[in-house]
Amino acid sequence: MEAHIIRKKFLEYFGAHGHAIVPSSSLIPDDPSVLLTTAGMQQFKKYYTGEADPYTTIHPLLRAPLGHPNAVSVQKSFRTSDIDEVGDETHLTFFQMLGNFSFGGYFKKEAIAMAHEFMTKTLGLEISYVTIFRGNDQVPKDEESRMLWNAHGVTDIREEGVEDVFWGPTGTSGPCGPTTEIYCKNGRGNDVEIWNIVFNEFFFPGSREELLSGASGKKLERMQTPGVDTGMGLERLSMIAQKTGTIFETDLFAPFIELLPVELSDRQKCIIIDHVRAAAFLLADGVRPSNKGAGYILRRLIRRASVYEHLNNIPVHVFDAILHDIVHEYGEFYSELLCENEAIRTEFLAERKKFGNTMTQGIKAFSAIALARENGAHGESLSGEEAFNLYQSFGFPREVMRDLCRDNSIAFDDAGFEEAVKHHQEISRAGQEKKFGGHGLLLDTGELKAADERELAIVTRLHTATHLLHAALRKVLGLDVRQDGSDITVERTRFDFTFPRKMTPEEIAEVERLVNGAIAGDFQVTKKDMAYEDALRSGALHFFKEKYPAEVHVYTIADPKSGEVFSKEFCGGPHVAHTGEIGAFRIAKEESSSAGVRRIRGVVSGS
Repeated sequence: MEAHIIRKKFLEYFGAHGHAIVPSSSLIPDDPSVLLTTAGMQQFKKYYTGEADPYTTIHPLLRAPLGHPNAVSVQKSFRTSDIDEVGDETHLTFFQMLGNFSFGGYFKKEAIAMAHEFMTKTLGLEISYVTIFRGNDQVPKDEESRMLWNAHGVTDIREEGVEDVFWGPTGTSGPCGPTTEIYCKNGRGNDVEIWNIVFNEFFFPGSREELLSGASGKKLERMQTPGVDTGMGLERLSMIAQKTGTIFETDLFAPFIELLPVELSDRQKCIIIDHVRAAAFLLADGVRPSNKGAGYILRRLIRRASVYEHLNNIPVHVFDAILHDIVHEYGEFYSELLCENEAIRTEFLAERKKFGNTMTQGIKAFSAIALARENGAHGESLSGEEAFNLYQSFGFPREVMRDLCRDNSIAFDDAGFEEAVKHHQEISRAGQEKKFGGHGLLLDTGELKAADERELAIVTRLHTATHLLHAALRKVLGLDVRQDGSDITVERTRFDFTFPRKMTPEEIAEVERLVNGAIAGDFQVTKKDMAYEDALRSGALHFFKEKYPAEVHVYTIADPKSGEVFSKEFCGGPHVAHTGEIGAFRIAKEESSSAGVRRIRGVVSGS
């Protein structure tokens, strides 16, 4: 049975059994406690906690209430914890999670009955065994689920502990409870977990790590209305239905793997296809390669695939063909892939090209290290310091270095690498405090960079010029313009801002005119410490992605003659005292940074 038919049958079955069919939410979650969407229940979290009502609350994807106390979805999901496991029978980074959910509409009896019927009747599959929660000092053994499975003729029922069959919460707090899991045999006769059915009976006011450790002292709180949250990976289910030995032999992957040269190892093929597929979905949801957050996850995927492309001399057109086929094959169900097709290809190829400039040198550097190991020098492992140098100098993510070590029979010193990263961060933090008296910039994507007093004077001028630039952009392009990141070095300021199109030459000239007018007017720059809420009420601009303390610094740039305010922003400093110190400002380049975000590189005279 083809994967797209399984997906269709799942939605149809639960739709016919009183579930609202809800589209997948984005891989970028509304929940700030998680980096990426890891499970189907995340978009329904407020229904479990009672913050949303399925009959009255407008669901943002449906633009209407659910109309049912139950929902079903095929959710785009991503788990970074599995990145080093990719290449085995069952692990992926991106996957499609089939899930049915109830927010008080039904509980264990109905959930188990529907799961059994869908698996054995709708799909015609045989259940190998199921698991139930064995209980602990807070929650009793799940004897009810045992009785219900027995009633459906399932007799192989195994008890497991809280680490395996007690799920949640996701993020920093949330619903959780005991689970029952369904196992089936794959094409090799191995038992594989297919479906996890969670009975959300409790709310835990902490993370899963705190729940498992018990060290926080926080206790489970019984929920007023228990619910059901299930998750079943389409990739694993397809492996069972299609009787293959691995998920990569299913029709979700096999056509793309066939495009790769036969000389590659199976593991390399699986990593490449998984990572290219995952990158396409992240790009479609607006993620762009960067050095932090979801953008760094994306960068790691593209770079790891690119290393294998380079090492195996794979022709450039092969990756292009794989990306094209993935977008069009999956785009039939996930239309955003087709809508963002051009952006996906452009961003993927741009990152691959950018990394290619240093990748060759990095691989040569690693080869020299490997050769030294063959000659008996420097021990048998890649030291933490050597790994950090590869990471810092050539942009090699950790898993790339692990791959290179594995392929060359060299051990990778994980602990040493962690220590080297920590040591570097401490040095950077100490240097920042020395340069700016302990007050770093409150910016999300960068910081002032200066090696000495001379450079500090230059970046300070550029920093104040950046505030003028932000204000001028809003005057010329409209008040929807907002800062989306900033990075200032001794050579230039780089400023990202929200705007949907390329600026015209006339707009660029007008922005320059306004900035230089403020500089020529020698406007005064003043700092005032204010309570965060007072600063907001004052109208000071701030960076929405940043978390601010209770008291903030607000810098105001105003005409001393008229008193008219040109710029007013939250900021950590430093700044010049008068704009006349800046010198002439010029926009060196205006370009796209990511979807809906433009980037300006500006310079000042003498920088």
